[in-house]
Amino acid sequence: MTRNEHMEHLEDLVLNQGVVGARHAINFLQSLRNALVGRAKEEINTTVKWDGSPAIFVGKDPEDGKFFVAKKSIFNKEPKVYKNNKEIDADTEGDLNTKLKTALYYLKDLNIEGVLQGDFLFTKDDLKIETIDGTRYITFHPNTIVYAVPYDSDLGEQIRNSAMGVVWHTKYSGSELSSLSASYQVSVNDLNQLPGVWQVDANYKDLSGSATMTEKESKDVSLHLSLAGGAFRRIDVRLLNTISTDKNLLEFIKIHHNLHIRSGREITSPMLYVRSLYKFLEDRVKKDINMLKTERGQENKRKAYKAVFDFLKTPQYRVVPIFELQMHLVHAKKLIIQKMNKASKLDTFLKTNNGFKITGHEGYVAVDNIKGAVKLVDRLEFSYSNFSPDIVKGFENERRT
Repeated sequence: MTRNEHMEHLEDLVLNQGVVGARHAINFLQSLRNALVGRAKEEINTTVKWDGSPAIFVGKDPEDGKFFVAKKSIFNKEPKVYKNNKEIDADTEGDLNTKLKTALYYLKDLNIEGVLQGDFLFTKDDLKIETIDGTRYITFHPNTIVYAVPYDSDLGEQIRNSAMGVVWHTKYSGSELSSLSASYQVSVNDLNQLPGVWQVDANYKDLSGSATMTEKESKDVSLHLSLAGGAFRRIDVRLLNTISTDKNLLEFIKIHHNLHIRSGREITSPMLYVRSLYKFLEDRVKKDINMLKTERGQENKRKAYKAVFDFLKTPQYRVVPIFELQMHLVHAKKLIIQKMNKASKLDTFLKTNNGFKITGHEGYVAVDNIKGAVKLVDRLEFSYSNFSPDIVKGFENERRT
């Protein structure tokens, strides 16, 4: 089965795919900017990353035609699916058990071909009434983000009267469960509308026009794309392609960046960032080599890290344009994310120990038939939300433990 499990951040295309990836990243953002100002020349499919949990799969078994629900064990070498409550009870318990049984009961009449993947948003017991900044909401909190809809709105009434909520984002097709292929083209308009089920697809929609970019906003994005292009033209092509083709060097650079993000920092000075990277790489390879007890083992590790040692011999000024490019891609991406967030029908919050804090969607996925699919996520906000002890997570609810 071709899985929809892991997607790379847009700016990491630069590291993963070298020159080709850098061009793809710039082109992705240009296409999104053009779409938001209403002059798109080519279609780029964009979906919303909902912060649902758990992941759920539903479909009909090609062998016997029976409806099933499944968790990610559908990706096992021998796919595991559940066709009745007895099978669910034999393998799960607690909140997951309840949600799978709810899905099995309410979704059996979806009448779909293939397999759908989505994320659970709520069951009846997950819904709460909250007053936030003077507004009375119906809320659900599946994971990190709290989704809130005005209680007396039409949408609020739909959710209040639903036994479960789910967002669909991926469709799989094929004749066998072990060899299905994925597509991100899922529309609830193609599904049966079911009593007791609030279901949405993940397709990005701006029905209100509130996410249309102003001339100034478009110019701000274009400026960063122009600066990204300037940095791209100054990049040492062989150096960039070395990063994308050596797994150790690529992995270490990504680890360094993730540590940078988790400490609450982004790239603001590419030169200072490169100095930090060099120090990290020097310490990391020294540590890995010294952990080995024999000279032979250490020598083999040195050979494995040859590309890392060669990289460290490169004058730092030659490396700077790579991360200058990433810096401007991130700036342009964040401006686009901020604008796209304005189209949401739901308010989104983080629940802190001191009340609620406004936040955006978890992010978006941009899909192009040629360039593939990438995540558009504000990594600094996402890291804060996921790792801060001040943020209350939905899975910390006593009912789910």
